[in-house]
Amino acid sequence: MAPETKPVKKDSRAWDALTPPLAEWILDYLSSSGFARMTPVQAAVIPLFSSSKDVVVEAVTGSGKTLSYLIPIINRLLRLEPTKNRHVAAVIVSPTRELASQIFKVLTDLLRFHAISSELLPYLDGDEKRPPTTEPFILPQLLVGGTTTPAQDLSFFLRHSPNVLVASPGRLVELLSSPHVHCTQSSFEVLVLDEADRLLDLGFKQDLQGILSRLPKQRRTGLFSASVSDAVSEIIRVGLRNPVKVAVKVKSLTTGGVIEERKTPASLSMKYLLTPASQKMPALAKILEQVEPRPQKSIVFLSTCAAVDYFQHVLPELLPEGFALVPLHGKHQSQVRQKNFAKYLNSTQPTVLLTTDLAARGLDVPQVDLVVQVDPPSDPKVYLHRCGRAGRAGRKGLSVIFLQPGKEEDYVPFLDIRKTPITPLTVPEIKVTEAEVDEAASKIREVVKQDRALYEKAQRAFVSWVRSYSKHAASSIFRTEDLDWADLGKSWGLLRLPKMPEAKGFDGDKTFGIKMDWDAFAYKDKSREVARKAALEAEADPANEERAESIKAKRKRNAEAWSGKHEQEETRTVRREKRQKKRDAERKGKMTDEEMLKERELEDLLAEVRKQNQLKFAQEAGKAGKAGGDDFEGFD
Repeated sequence: MAPETKPVKKDSRAWDALTPPLAEWILDYLSSSGFARMTPVQAAVIPLFSSSKDVVVEAVTGSGKTLSYLIPIINRLLRLEPTKNRHVAAVIVSPTRELASQIFKVLTDLLRFHAISSELLPYLDGDEKRPPTTEPFILPQLLVGGTTTPAQDLSFFLRHSPNVLVASPGRLVELLSSPHVHCTQSSFEVLVLDEADRLLDLGFKQDLQGILSRLPKQRRTGLFSASVSDAVSEIIRVGLRNPVKVAVKVKSLTTGGVIEERKTPASLSMKYLLTPASQKMPALAKILEQVEPRPQKSIVFLSTCAAVDYFQHVLPELLPEGFALVPLHGKHQSQVRQKNFAKYLNSTQPTVLLTTDLAARGLDVPQVDLVVQVDPPSDPKVYLHRCGRAGRAGRKGLSVIFLQPGKEEDYVPFLDIRKTPITPLTVPEIKVTEAEVDEAASKIREVVKQDRALYEKAQRAFVSWVRSYSKHAASSIFRTEDLDWADLGKSWGLLRLPKMPEAKGFDGDKTFGIKMDWDAFAYKDKSREVARKAALEAEADPANEERAESIKAKRKRNAEAWSGKHEQEETRTVRREKRQKKRDAERKGKMTDEEMLKERELEDLLAEVRKQNQLKFAQEAGKAGKAGGDDFEGFD
């Protein structure tokens, strides 16, 4: 008698375990891309979203959320009749251009394996109208600002009739408002909000209203995010019917044998390093040099765009040999952002991306080995998203945040209360000597002395950094009155301390012992230098007293505290808000009763979300205050 054989248990996370089974061409794509098995979020979401369920998905960063909605969208659309011309079948909304471009690339890479759709993709790059097809197909269009105009977007849509739109909110509203673009009950199938919590920020309020008002209520909706906030939990009341909430958590075993819940992948190690400001850049260089294996892709976060603009010029002097530096921030022109991000992605040598919180969310760079937060984020919620750029898709990653000794050490128990525990960085052991600090400051200053324009960048960047520091949400931890201005001067390589109210109490040497002939300090740009010298000569000319007084007055205005200029900007912001309220009132006056009802529902929703967030943050801050021995303020 033959021995009884036990049936082999099928891997629940195998791609061929899905029901209904995936098409062979999708399996070919997954195999060629190295996706051997589904991630937990994909295994949980794909069957639900494919079976006409609305979903609200919370999963750790780098867990494979993009494919968990792209595959169901593709499966759904290819089972239906071909989309009519100028009719949209699916919309994917992203809060940033970079994330939208990334989603679009993943989608087009996947569609290259589908015979019919792949034949249509080349038409995306030309002016020739795509040919008609009687077979189901998918043709996407990317809608982001900076690369095209709204008129060009509409022209592209009319010429090619794409049926899937991948977009940032503003550009999507502009296209959907055209009478030539149709999102009808018979054609529209799926709406996806990626990084949904950010899409509910007040800055996207009107765009979100415009998008929802132009889409049919009978649709499938998916909300995806690394952190589902109260805002996302509340919006399920608008347009989602009986949604299924999927929360994929990572659990790990602590040294004490206790299983704890994590908000980041287990492959990501989160550390902190206590270091004075003047040691931060030398410490960064040591980490890059000493981490094993040598990090090929690293991301360094600074708090402001101006800081990135400045340090991109001086940091290369301090980096270990062989490292390239690529800057990226939100005030770059769109073409520059795309070019720099592509340069970072495609670099074959060890490369550091010097950036702001622009790169903290959504961007999928699987090869990132190291994240260093030189400046802690103003919003503590962003800390987790910054860390999550490393350790993606099972790859080991290291995240290090720099904290200055003193009050900033309270950030450690504060994060622990938020279920984001961090431990000291011990491997590699980073020690910076005073001689190394002086050498680094000297190198930076030598670079700055070569160009007056770079000195001015340093002044603006430092003021913007102080301003950002003073606005930190955890203001009882990050206090400008605790700053060591002399130490900061070394850290930034300043030639003198800018005038600003925050530094009024500093009675030390505001030139940091640097001797400069300011009249002879020249611009590298010849035209700027000619203009500067002409101004000096006019000021010194006794025969042109009126001109000299005008130049002196202009210099005085330029020498005013830049922080005060920010107050003027706040006044202008208030005025803009008043004008916006007036426009809103005029817009509401033209609404139908049904549109007014939708408007009030969404406003009530956002008001409730803000109220709950304030209550939640106040509770967390109170707990953190008890843990850290201080009173922590709530957040706006």
